Amino acid sequence: MDSSNGAGRAFIGSFTSAGGRGITVAAVDQETGALTVLGATDSVPDPSYLVLGRGGGPGGAVLYAVSETEPGAAAALDVTQDVPRPIGALQPVDGDGPTHLTLAGGRLLTANYGSGSVTVLPVSADGSLGAADSVLQHEGSGPDATRQEGPHAHQVLPDPSGNWVLSVDLGTDSVRICALDAETGAPRPHGETALRPGTGPRHLAFHPDGAHAYVLNELEPTVTVCRWDAAAGVLEAVGETPVLPAEATGDGAAASYPSEAVVSHDGRFLWAANRGHDSISVLGLDATGEKASLVTTVSCGGHWPRDLALDPTGRRLYAANERSGNVAWFAVDPETGIPVQEGSLEAPAASCVIFA
Repeated sequence: MDSSNGAGRAFIGSFTSAGGRGITVAAVDQETGALTVLGATDSVPDPSYLVLGRGGGPGGAVLYAVSETEPGAAAALDVTQDVPRPIGALQPVDGDGPTHLTLAGGRLLTANYGSGSVTVLPVSADGSLGAADSVLQHEGSGPDATRQEGPHAHQVLPDPSGNWVLSVDLGTDSVRICALDAETGAPRPHGETALRPGTGPRHLAFHPDGAHAYVLNELEPTVTVCRWDAAAGVLEAVGETPVLPAEATGDGAAASYPSEAVVSHDGRFLWAANRGHDSISVLGLDATGEKASLVTTVSCGGHWPRDLALDPTGRRLYAANERSGNVAWFAVDPETGIPVQEGSLEAPAASCVIFA
């Protein structure tokens, strides 16, 4: 996955319905972090979230994308070249508006926001996707009649042990824990952790110690600190911390909707992207991983940061700014955790960025 000049690769998802290129492949300069577009494809409608896997033989690389449509779908693409090439057909996820996906247990799972469900699709040896063979329907609602009238699964991801799959549901103010059936791949419900009503949990990020997790809430700009017991498959909320200063959330302040949380490789910092406030929050984490404190916020380098990603080295953050149509990159001060913007790439309707 390296280009001829030694640069790494990044993949940018975007909303084709809002003028985005679809999936963009970019070279990443290892010294400066700068992105340079290599190619793009619009073969997948609204590929708002991406995950990288392997397949198609030795050295093959496969990119998986949701198609955030109604009804929703998922796609597999060969990204060994500069222009992604579809592998097989789009596969329906038997749900609406998939917003996230992950690989677990040799299968692809999607979180379907519109229908409040998680879908499991088989992955073939060549990386292509088969028809959905399992759908787990969430149930419940929350106090916000507009946003929480029913379940809205926003993220699905495996825990660091690989034994559990967690799905974060904005509509039910909860995180569900499931095991995957070894034979069928079906998610087997194990437990559900209720969070404070009305917070609207969106995304979860694990601490590198594997024993703590941080749930970023969309409907209230806070992060919920949790203990994670991988042996028992139990998530326990132990605290909640604002991700914005008081003056940004008081009367007269513009509404803000946090979107993504990222934890530093050394476990000392947590960063959160905030749409509306158009910022990146820097939170310090104590040695136990159970106390988070807001240090500062900096500009996201654009408008409406839908996604935030750390590069493989852990030295730079990248913000996918949907409404300003760009991906901005930042050098992270290793002592303070504060990001400093270094550059930006035009990327219309950008929704996520991931790295090879």
